[in-house]
Amino acid sequence: MSEALALLRSSLPAGTPPHYGADTAFIPWAYQGALLAELAHSRGLAVQEWLTPLGLSPGQMLSPRQLLSMLAALQGHARDVGFVLGQLSLPGHYGLASQALQQATDLRHALRVLCAYAARLSPLLTPRLLETGDELLLVWTEACGAPPALQPLLVDMQMTAVVALAHWLGGQPLRWRFSFNRTRPRELSQHAAYLGTDLQFGCQVDAMRLPLAEALQAWPAAARPSAMAANALAQGADPQALWRGQLAALDDHLLLSLGEVPTLDACARRFNISPATLKRQLALSGTHYQAQLDQVRAQAALYLMALHGQRGEAVARSLGFHDKSNFRRSFRRWTGMTPGML
Repeated sequence: MSEALALLRSSLPAGTPPHYGADTAFIPWAYQGALLAELAHSRGLAVQEWLTPLGLSPGQMLSPRQLLSMLAALQGHARDVGFVLGQLSLPGHYGLASQALQQATDLRHALRVLCAYAARLSPLLTPRLLETGDELLLVWTEACGAPPALQPLLVDMQMTAVVALAHWLGGQPLRWRFSFNRTRPRELSQHAAYLGTDLQFGCQVDAMRLPLAEALQAWPAAARPSAMAANALAQGADPQALWRGQLAALDDHLLLSLGEVPTLDACARRFNISPATLKRQLALSGTHYQAQLDQVRAQAALYLMALHGQRGEAVARSLGFHDKSNFRRSFRRWTGMTPGML
């Protein structure tokens, strides 16, 4: 296994934590639900006209799908919902995970906390943290599926949350660069206001990049460091904070299987379910097994070639392709480019 591939796998969680699906009710209302309710109230929306049609009521435990339905209802009332929620999201009031985020000593430390406890801090999108030479890369992937119409909002929200967190705890703006896996919108004023102007659309991944040196600058609060919350989490005080979304857990398994020929049956055994059940669960999340496998292979290929300068032949071997022409055809299908064009 190449050193670059080992670095990619270093973004995976230790062990095999439990996973949650779109309908797993594990998000306390006082966490993300209360945040959305506060924003709805500020926009003049009464509970009856907003939550009642969704079959929800304040105080209940929420599933990711219910949280998505609340976001969709809010999106219809304001175009800036994602950006505004992002500014309010982190460190948030999500128990020990939020406390551990506030007690981070620098941005890299904070992003490691964010990735480790994403089930609490970012239950709808899963971040992956990578380092490449002198750069830090935070890639956003789906946790357990989201309607296509909501995916841009989720990405904007989580990117804004990280930028706002870093600015608040670090005390200064940073030189972020952003990549979006969607076409360029007509209006970019909100992106520029909340994120900055270094924006690239039509990319293969949703990611934000930063010089590593800036991520390692000690934060002012680090003069009084505390590991109390992190220690409590490490001792199992909030086991659900370590959970993974089902799609994120599947991607973790596929990343570990790169170089082999992972099958749907093997993945189903990994999750202790039948292949038919896995197919059905993926369909409910708006995807299927081959799409997830293609996505993981495409992102790994881009990472190895674009960020580590590996040649196509070496990448093909790392991904389990024994025929270079098959890899070229697959790469074109994944990305619309040949390895040479990249």
